[in-house]
Amino acid sequence: MLDMKFVRTNPEIVKENIKKKFQDDKLPLVDEVIALDKEYRETKVKCDDLRMQRKSKSKMIGGLMGKGDKEGAEAMKAEVSAIGDELVRLEAREEELQKKVREIMLVIPNIIDESVPIGKDDSENVEVERFGDPFVPEFEVPYHVDIMEKLKGIDLDAARKTSGNGFYYLCGDIARLHSSILSYARDFMIDRGFTYYIPPFMIRSDVVTGVMSFAEMEGMMYKIEGEDLYLIGTSEHSMIGKFIDTILPEESLPQTLTSYSPCFRKEVGAHGIEERGVYRIHQFEKQEMIVVCKPEESKDWFKKLYNNTVDFFRSLDIPVRTLECCSGDLADLKVKSIDVEAWSPRQQKYFEVGSCSNLGDAQARRLGIRVKGADGQKYFAHTLNNTVVAPPRMLIAFLENNLNEDGSIRIPEALQRYMFTDKIAVK
Repeated sequence: MLDMKFVRTNPEIVKENIKKKFQDDKLPLVDEVIALDKEYRETKVKCDDLRMQRKSKSKMIGGLMGKGDKEGAEAMKAEVSAIGDELVRLEAREEELQKKVREIMLVIPNIIDESVPIGKDDSENVEVERFGDPFVPEFEVPYHVDIMEKLKGIDLDAARKTSGNGFYYLCGDIARLHSSILSYARDFMIDRGFTYYIPPFMIRSDVVTGVMSFAEMEGMMYKIEGEDLYLIGTSEHSMIGKFIDTILPEESLPQTLTSYSPCFRKEVGAHGIEERGVYRIHQFEKQEMIVVCKPEESKDWFKKLYNNTVDFFRSLDIPVRTLECCSGDLADLKVKSIDVEAWSPRQQKYFEVGSCSNLGDAQARRLGIRVKGADGQKYFAHTLNNTVVAPPRMLIAFLENNLNEDGSIRIPEALQRYMFTDKIAVK
């Protein structure tokens, strides 16, 4: 969410940013919110003035009564009563205007970084760098579910009966591999100085609207019926929400956190969940990284975060590339975003396995996350998040890139101390 003062004083910058994101339908909102904010501030001034008048006249009543001027005191009471009635009306209007201003401000997109490429959608994202040499073996690489089934590691049919499409049972060595990757990701991030968390898996609506846009919420979140609770789509939601309405001492920054959680997503607009795949699913587990820092440090942390993911995948012998998200592919709260994509030998192309985002002060402004500087001044923190790893999607890249011709799976050295073997064999 932008600062209302910034919108008032820089309406053309805000409009130009909306155009860069190809959201021209939101252009009228800028003038509308400026007009509503003007009325809100004027109404607030009137309310403050009426409160002062009421207080002053109320004091005068006692003086008039003391002088025996009962008629004057009654007249003054009538004035105070009239002021009270007018104040009730204006206070209701003030509250209504404040609510309307916030509702509009929540859908006006954040100002994107000047380095973000301009484009309408993800087809115009820009490759930044490649790490590792993409490799295609001489033998055919089967579909990832076929690899898992050969290793007796997945049961989609049973999951379809219990839960429907978009769910799965992992079992045996594949389930062990899944858990081992998450354990390795946890320790990988701890070794890089991050504090490990397991957060709540449900959050309240005020946290949901603080960490994401309405469009994202509608397309992702599962609502718990009859309660003010949502299942998290990523642990970022809980972890950023942890700081709601807090004032952090500047010396406590940066806060560098890594968190594990199951994730639950509707996947609205996915055009059909794959019946035999685990790429786009309703339930998965993920290791996340979150940073809360000073504004001047967020660009450096952004680079560190996505490089952590690159380093993690390379340690497992998986080639990856980084892809800069263009303006039209950025969620409204994001200032800048880079996707990490892994190589698929079967498809002979890269696919997304993680996303790193700098949200500037947008989440902090929505959630009231402030920092108290050494000079006593308070300002909004910057927040960032990035995926360390999200199996089972990551399993697709892992299995394809470590597949042997006989159907067994090579276990890279970094993972062997978690799997207690250097190979998953076909039984």
